[in-house]
Amino acid sequence: MRWATASFTEEELARVLFGTSISFDLSVFELFAPLSAGGTVILADNALDLLDADASDGSPGVSLLNIVPSVGRVLGEAGRIPAGVRAINLAGEALRPEIVAQLRLLAPRARINNLYGPTEYTTYATVREVTTAERITIGRALPGTQALVLDDALSPVPVGVVGELYLAGPGLARGYWHRPDMTAEKFLPNPYGPTGSRMYRTGDLVRSLPGGELDFRGRLDQQVKVRGYRVPPRP
Repeated sequence: MRWATASFTEEELARVLFGTSISFDLSVFELFAPLSAGGTVILADNALDLLDADASDGSPGVSLLNIVPSVGRVLGEAGRIPAGVRAINLAGEALRPEIVAQLRLLAPRARINNLYGPTEYTTYATVREVTTAERITIGRALPGTQALVLDDALSPVPVGVVGELYLAGPGLARGYWHRPDMTAEKFLPNPYGPTGSRMYRTGDLVRSLPGGELDFRGRLDQQVKVRGYRVPPRP
């Protein structure tokens, strides 16, 4: 939570919508980030409850939204983004420029962040604040996080060359529960970190840009994401 409280203002964390399943890793952010900053957690079944909200009821509204881009599209098309929202975090799917344009039109003063991070790295690993609807990257690694772009031999690839993204750092999980085979396949020794440390093989293809940001380029396999949920291909 140190990154969250350091990266968001008290005003942004004042009233955070909790619309995520408690079993989903993002729920940690939605619950503890506002509480650690003296804010309020607003309970909802899901973010689409905002479609039924009455903006004229005098309630303070929501200051920060954590949503997947497909939900952002629905809220944007319905024109029901809370008027007082100060920050919108989008993660879980590739963020398209037209969704940013919709949200920017409805919430011109809100900060829009594109966040990336698999569950294996405890919610978020990279972030990029989106100021315009140009080509959107997944940004730079969060403080303390290693984002390594490697080839098949686990060697770093040059800037601009596509490689597989590996993550390492304090957010790394220990492995998969009762799945030593899958853990060994995905959690590898980290040759670029402290002795005994590991890194997670994401399966995501990225390239490093000259400015240091990461540009998402697809998957090594046929995995797809549906509203933030990973759907692996059948073997």
